[in-house]
Amino acid sequence: QVQLVESGGGLVQPGGSLTLSCAASGIIFSIYNMGWYRQAPGKQRELVAVITSGGTTNYADSVKGRFTISRDSAKNTVSLQMNSLKPDDTAVYYCNAKYYQGPHYWGQGTQVTVSS
Repeated sequence: QVQLVESGGGLVQPGGSLTLSCAASGIIFSIYNMGWYRQAPGKQRELVAVITSGGTTNYADSVKGRFTISRDSAKNTVSLQMNSLKPDDTAVYYCNAKYYQGPHYWGQGTQVTVSS
């Protein structure tokens, strides 16, 4: 059974930082592409960042230069370091795992709120 468990969300002031973590189990972590998506109220879920099995990263334009995705295959975890947070970053953040043409696997989501 595939499980993706996110942690690290919370309330932060504009300009602050948060680090999200996702612990994966039930998959061969090293061969999966891992990503973070987010969904704000009334909006569609959107890709934030992805890191391939080979370590290549890609980011949404809105977070480039502020967010950093990384993975630790020894611990089966993927992290998202978020700096210079803005109110527009407020959303539920979801961890994602995908292997080529296979299905998407999702975590339960963690709330990030950026507000003064």
